[in-house]
Amino acid sequence: MSIPAPPKRPESYYVVSNPRPGIDSGRLSVLFSGHSQTKPGHRPGPKIVDYYLLHHIVSGKGVYTCQGRTYELGAGDSFLIEPGKLINYMADLEDPWHYRWIAFEGTEAATMLRDIGLSSEQPIVHTGNKRHIAVLFHQVQSAFQSRSPGSNLKANGCLQLLLGEYADALMPQQKNAPELTSGGDQIVQQALNYLSAQYAEPITIELMAAALGYNRAYLSTLFKQHTGLTPVTFLQRLRLDKARHLLRERLELTVEQIASSVGFQDPLYFSKQFKRHYAIAPTEYRSSLVKR
Repeated sequence: MSIPAPPKRPESYYVVSNPRPGIDSGRLSVLFSGHSQTKPGHRPGPKIVDYYLLHHIVSGKGVYTCQGRTYELGAGDSFLIEPGKLINYMADLEDPWHYRWIAFEGTEAATMLRDIGLSSEQPIVHTGNKRHIAVLFHQVQSAFQSRSPGSNLKANGCLQLLLGEYADALMPQQKNAPELTSGGDQIVQQALNYLSAQYAEPITIELMAAALGYNRAYLSTLFKQHTGLTPVTFLQRLRLDKARHLLRERLELTVEQIASSVGFQDPLYFSKQFKRHYAIAPTEYRSSLVKR
């Protein structure tokens, strides 16, 4: 028994350009966006382009060739074309693909793509049946169609959300705690980044563990193994070090203001901890600097 061919869809092509392409073009800028229901065997290439180009397949299938490798792709797959790379792609003869695309450029583009692991060596992202991927492509197109003053910012925002989705698909986070010998450096670096960014806020180790997606006891144990300090001790020392810097550089701030700026809600407790760590009170430390 033969399998019936999929119903033929009418061919279509649409593209819209960024109405404000000069805005932030040095950092990241979407150039144009569009969609197409291709005809059977449609083959744009071999060719090169001078910008980044992302395609997302909504339906149908086809093949993509890059760096000498050929990938068979279907609905839910996306593929990247990098500037200056010779590529080729072709729609299936029986079930030609319908895809959306976004073209972009900018100095931040290469860094973003590298950070998520997307390149000519790894140009494919499998996102399965996540319909919001196609929606993000469509929203870029809609932003340009509106020709509003914020269209470029909206398009850039959609592109970054899209790259975030690709990052999750290419490098899924392990929510369960891995073995202590596996990935420990990366986990501790995440904790260090979190503490360095949030030290002035009323954070706790429980909040940090929950934000990073790890068990509190596991994270604390791993942190101490790699740094020699508990997260609580590290946070305390970080806050005191930041306070010492402010005492030295911001003479117009009071001790109370500095305490609050580095995450101590009680200025008396701050003064006690500062003296305990540096063997001198905050006011005396500042006075000693002024006398010099």
